[in-house]
Order: sequence, then structure tokens, then C-alpha cells
Amino acid sequence: MKEILEELENRRGIARLGGGERRIDAQHARGKLTARERIELLLDRGSFEEFDTFVQHGCTDFGMENQKIPGDGVVTGWGTVNGRQVFVFAKDFTVFGGSLSEAHARKITKIQDMALKTRAPIIGLFDAGGARIQEGVAALGGYGEVFKRNVIASGVIPQISLIMGPCAGGDVYSPAMTDFIFMVRDTSYMFVTGPDVVKTVTNETVTAEELGGAKVHTTKTSVADGSYENDVEMLLQTRRLIDFLPLSNASGVPEWPSFDDPLRIDESLDTLIPDNPNKPYDIKELILKTVDEGDFFEIQATYAKNIVTGFGRVEGRTVGFVANQPMVLAGVLDADASRKAARFVRFCDAFEIPIVTFVDVPGFLPGTAQEYGGLIKHGAKLLFAYSQATVPLVTLITRKAFGGAYDVMASKHVGGDVNYAWPTAQIAVMGAKGAVEIIFRADMGDPDKIAEQTRKYEERFLSPFVAAERGYIDEVIKPHSTRRRIARALAMLRSKKVEQPAKKHDNLPL
Repeated sequence: MKEILEELENRRGIARLGGGERRIDAQHARGKLTARERIELLLDRGSFEEFDTFVQHGCTDFGMENQKIPGDGVVTGWGTVNGRQVFVFAKDFTVFGGSLSEAHARKITKIQDMALKTRAPIIGLFDAGGARIQEGVAALGGYGEVFKRNVIASGVIPQISLIMGPCAGGDVYSPAMTDFIFMVRDTSYMFVTGPDVVKTVTNETVTAEELGGAKVHTTKTSVADGSYENDVEMLLQTRRLIDFLPLSNASGVPEWPSFDDPLRIDESLDTLIPDNPNKPYDIKELILKTVDEGDFFEIQATYAKNIVTGFGRVEGRTVGFVANQPMVLAGVLDADASRKAARFVRFCDAFEIPIVTFVDVPGFLPGTAQEYGGLIKHGAKLLFAYSQATVPLVTLITRKAFGGAYDVMASKHVGGDVNYAWPTAQIAVMGAKGAVEIIFRADMGDPDKIAEQTRKYEERFLSPFVAAERGYIDEVIKPHSTRRRIARALAMLRSKKVEQPAKKHDNLPL
């Protein structure tokens, strides 16, 4: 038996070395951790249980029968994050560049199947060069098997992709179908075709960073939800995100101990809104003063900054926040902001996470660029997402809520359960100046008359009380009581149930 156990340890030692010390050193020289080092940082210490340690590819073409390494370029298994079960696979760049083979794909699909069966999140760590060319269509078939499972698991268990190196070709489509994608600045990139192919086909000269680096995908394309300085920071922040997420669509939101009084009042909120209605303020200040202990995990912080999305807690329970940001474009809704918020709302709804919406929106962004870019359909995505949501919806209008954007931002009319407004709220078809210029167009030559009509319009319509008179606003509240009001509303709505008509699926305006 001793010899057998020694043989087992010897085989495990070889597998743990992956591509060998030289390639591990090269990985470290690039500022990157190895697959196993990443898993050790991501999971609770000593919790990782590895599967398929000794799997090898079966390819015999191009001399591959003489190049076999246990594990075949991906480390798979399960463990815990702060005591909660998760499944994980990590591409090992030291073994065949992390390229996907048929056997490699089977290891990933086995973990995907187990995550779905046990209803636990799955996290993929990507650092690879795409399909293993020597295997041809077998590798492509493996990709298809992975993709299909991404779709089946969507909305059932959280799926997170961490891009920690190259991610090209077929490798990019699996992350694209997951719930969250995070990247490491300067060392990770994503693209369907690399710089060399781009140069050959289009004659464009571009670097990997310019084509698909973290900055591109977090500010221009919205492919990635965030980026971090290095592997360690990304893995620690992923642990933090996992703490906010349910294990599945049926498990309910996690609840963590909180020392923050849910009835806490904050007098500083009474002066958050400037006297000048055109002066901006930071909506994140309101979010941080509403959530437990100021702990807010923002999603897509550097993309479409005119809207803020992310997770916080109220009474220890996860809540999704969507808020117009007056600091950027006055908080206006445009195509990018609409898509960003719609995707976040749909995620929250799929996983039974209540949504709190803070509204300060002057309308939709006008202009040919927006209209030609499909603003109508992109704006409809957010309207569709809120209208479809069956989770508790609590809405607070802090200042402006103009035009169709008022309806779209979780108004009572599209399903808001509890709708509050501060006394500073202005709810109208449009601002006073624009409205008066249309209604009293014939009097435009009389500045005094226009000024008087503007004052009357503001008194009559630019307040929350017209909407409150009709029941569109449930209560006009004092700003300092916001946290208490929201906490009580969320507690009241915990048992909310909504029946939807039977259908195969909806037809979201994609």
C-alpha cells in the first residue's frame, strides 16, 4: 500500500506542476498567477476539491500523442466562498497555452452539470489561446457543449467569468453568455479575431490592448462589468461579489449580520439636493447613506456613467440599486444607460433580488446619434425589464422625472410597488421653460408674460403633489428618513407574489 500511495502522490505532484517550473516562472514574470494559485485565493482556505486531475487528451495527430500533461490545461472542482458552495474551472496557460481540447471541454461541462444539479454558482477563470488547433472540429464541438450549458444555466445559477489573460476566438462566447465578466488591466484581453488576423483582413494595425483590453471593454463595448489592477485584487473582489449573490434562483438572497440600524436617519440628506435645479449632485452619496454600513458593489462603474447600478444590503439582505447620476449628462437616459440598466434589472429579477430605484432624470437624450443608434429600442429594453420584473420594486424620485423617462424608471404604472418622492421632486412631461414655450408660443415676444406663465407652471406641475393626488406617488417623504422608509417597504414586500400569464418566453426588444 505504501508504494501505491507514494505513486498517487507522485502523480499528483506532476499534475500540480502543470506545464512545468519553466512555464510557471514565465507566467509569474508576466505578473500573473497560475491556475491553482488563483483558485487558492478565490476559495476559502483548504476548501478546494479537485476533479479530473489526471484527465489527458486523446489526440494522435501532429505528434500530440507524445505531448500529454495530466489535467489537459484546465483545473476544475468545487469549494466554498465564506462558507457558501461554488464550482470553479481555471484555464492553465502553462499547459498547451490553456487551449481547449475535447477532453478539456468535458472537464468543464462536467463541472457545469454539477453546478446546475446542486444549484450553486459557477466561476470560470480564463487565460487561454482559444481552441486547440491540432484537434480541429473536436475542439469546436467541445465549445458548443460548453455554450449550450451556459444558456441552460442562465437565470438558474449565477455565472461569473474572470478574464485573467488572453481570451480569444471561441473562448470569448462562453463568458459573453454569463452574468458578470471582470478583467485584469494590461494583462487580459478579449476578442473574436486577434490583431494579426485583423491586419490581414482589414489592413488595420492594432495592438491586443487597443483591440480588446480591459479599458475597451469596460468603457466602450460594455462587454466587461469591471476591471482590476491585478489577479489578487480581482479574486478578492469576486469573493465580495459572491457574498451579495444568491446561490440560485430558488435559494433567496443571502442574509449577513449587520450592525447598521435600519431605522437610522441621516440629516445630511435634507441638503443633498441643490437649490439650483440645474446644479448636479452625486447620487452615489444617497446610495451609500441608504445601504448597510456604506457597502456598495458597483457594476459597470466606468460605462454609461449617467446611470449607476450595483448591489447593497438593507437589513443584511441583498438589494439591487439603479439610479440616475446627475453628475454625468444630468442623469439623462441614452441608449447605453438603458441597456446597462435593463440587463442589471433582468439579472436581479431572475434571482429574486429586490430593486430600489432612485430617479432624477430629465428625459431621454435627443439627437441624431441617439436616434440612428436605436434609442427607441434600447430605451424599450429598460421599460420591458421593469415591466416584466416580479421582484419587490421600491422607487424614490429625488428631483426630476420628466417625460417618458418618468414612466420607464420603475414608475407605479409599469409595476412599482412602493413609490416615494422627496418634496424636491419635479414630475412633468418636460421642464417648465420648454413647456411654456410650447403652450404659450404666441406670447414669446412678451418676456414678462412668459416669466409669469413659467412660474405658474412650476407651481402647478413641478412638484410631487400632482402625482401624489392621483396615487402615482404613495407618499412624499422627508429625505432624512429615506433609509427607514425603504427598509420598511422592502420588509413589507418580502412575501410579494405575482402571477404571470403562461408563455414559452417573451420577445425582448433586442
